[in-house]
Amino acid sequence: MHTTTQTLKKVFTASIVSATLLCSSFVNAHQDAHQQSQLEQAITGEHRSAKNKARDEYRHPLQTLAFFGFDPSMTVVEITPGGGWYTEILAPAVKGTGKLYGAHYPDTGEDNYYSNSRKKLVEKLASDAVFSEVELTNFIPRQASELAPAGTADMVLTFRNLHNWRDEGVEQAFKDAYKALKKGGVLGVVEHRLPEGTDPEKAMGYVSQSKTIAQAKAVGFTLAASSEINANTKDMAIYPKGVWTLPPVLRLGEQDKAKYIAIGESDRMTLKFVK
Repeated sequence: MHTTTQTLKKVFTASIVSATLLCSSFVNAHQDAHQQSQLEQAITGEHRSAKNKARDEYRHPLQTLAFFGFDPSMTVVEITPGGGWYTEILAPAVKGTGKLYGAHYPDTGEDNYYSNSRKKLVEKLASDAVFSEVELTNFIPRQASELAPAGTADMVLTFRNLHNWRDEGVEQAFKDAYKALKKGGVLGVVEHRLPEGTDPEKAMGYVSQSKTIAQAKAVGFTLAASSEINANTKDMAIYPKGVWTLPPVLRLGEQDKAKYIAIGESDRMTLKFVK
């Protein structure tokens, strides 16, 4: 009788454990699906123009953010949002559950690219309620900048910016990101990739992946993973007007336009670093 009771207890306990694990798996799957749904809704939202959505084919926002480990509850920093292509996705994805900082060039009141870029971004953020919770901070290339309060960010992202900052600027931006991030936080980098062995002087706008990794490691980051999500094997990197010869800029205008459209947007490295 005693043996039978023990057996029944073991069976009962095992059943409870199995049920608990099953329930936990269900909850986790539900949460993952909900998070995915928030991001997908942001990507397909009506606030995004057809022109911007058309670039999803080359920029792969869903896959890229998933690779970086994006979660709607995170505190995220986007360095130099520019025209706000990724801001259109990040802002509604974290609204109400997380936080988005846009670390952009300050408006100094001068009539130059930096101030005008900030003004345009401010206007964009005021144009739709999906941006109402975005907080702008100041990012000054090649100067120490507070992207977000120190140690508060879960993720810092930069898309196609490194080529503008030059080596000194990249190193400083990575230092700024490291300071803003929590321990275990992620720095996500997407950038036009210079083919190994190619003279950078002949491939304007492209950046060495190995150099970028070395620069991040020098600041204290660890390379967690790299991805070919944004790779493009058709991109040869040497063009009359550099990377801007390709879409979406098409700097040569109608000259060989069909050829460059057929190539598509640039080949890009996609790197995930961890503090």
